[in-house]
Amino acid sequence: MRLSIGRSYLVAPHCVKSSRLISSSSSKPQIPLFLRPPNHSIKLTDLHKWYNWAKTLNSSVGSSFVDTDNGPDSTLLNRELKWLVQDAVEDKSVSSELGNEIEQNPKLGLRNVRLKVGIEELYRLWKQRIDERRPFQYIVGCEHWRDLILSVEEGVLIPRPETEALVDLVGKVVLDNEALREGFWVDLGTGSGAIAIGICRILEGGARVIATDLSSIALAVAGYNVQRYGLQDLIELRQGSWYKPLQDVRGKLSGIISNPPYIPSDNIFGLQAEVGKHEPIVALDGGSNGMDDLIHLCDEAAVMLKPGGFFAFETNGEDQCKLLVNYMENNHKGRFCNLKIVSDFVGIPRFTTGFLKEAI
Repeated sequence: MRLSIGRSYLVAPHCVKSSRLISSSSSKPQIPLFLRPPNHSIKLTDLHKWYNWAKTLNSSVGSSFVDTDNGPDSTLLNRELKWLVQDAVEDKSVSSELGNEIEQNPKLGLRNVRLKVGIEELYRLWKQRIDERRPFQYIVGCEHWRDLILSVEEGVLIPRPETEALVDLVGKVVLDNEALREGFWVDLGTGSGAIAIGICRILEGGARVIATDLSSIALAVAGYNVQRYGLQDLIELRQGSWYKPLQDVRGKLSGIISNPPYIPSDNIFGLQAEVGKHEPIVALDGGSNGMDDLIHLCDEAAVMLKPGGFFAFETNGEDQCKLLVNYMENNHKGRFCNLKIVSDFVGIPRFTTGFLKEAI
């Protein structure tokens, strides 16, 4: 696991493991903090008091989380605290007034500030961030990914920055082969719906995207995100384990994209507390060597793709990529072509891609 940039910092994958079409309204997801109405009002001085309390907590952390499991340090926590203020406070200028200005001008603290969550909740949320190592994305209920702001909550894997490259890979493929812009594309283990939404926008309405996941919570959140971006007519949500909900499109898929569980079981307990203690283990644990789901995805891709169809799978790194390519070459001889290992944005070999051979 590693730190990333911007408003995301935890790194890992997604998952699915029966088979039924679901409605995105079957479970009601939480509304991200920044989209809630400002129904609460307090004095600026009280918000300032909370802010200083939270900064003191952050300072007490120092580098202890980094030393323990490569977690956030106090500098990153202070940055997250400012992001929380931006999401929770209606007046965006308040962020700058939480500095020395209020101490130099006490009258400033008497004005009312409208919040999207009560001050007691702010105390509770930041205590969870420090004491329980609850991921910041779950605190504010969203993650910034590509040009999207996606709803996330407990039970749904937080989309990672390196996974953004899967969307770019689809973009390059359809630019080279416009025929693949049509037909059916699937995002297996959609989680928050990030990949499905990203590739749907790349495909520009030419294809129908099917997003699957085992978790009803994940599908509800994905449905919420799909509707926020007005793509409900182009993205279909199905509940089930990997390819099981897709038998009606067997052999018809233009593309298969997935970021499956790929962390070896023995490594789960060594993850950052934010990941290992809070994110869904079923979306992380890839079995003894991390390859269980990846192998299954490859085996079924040979019968699910149409001739010339494309696939891209995210892995844990170079070793898994090489194992996957060797497996497909040896166990599916002559079925796949143009097998490649593609690096992520920091140069780590991360993705295995290829095509089902065209019929002769």
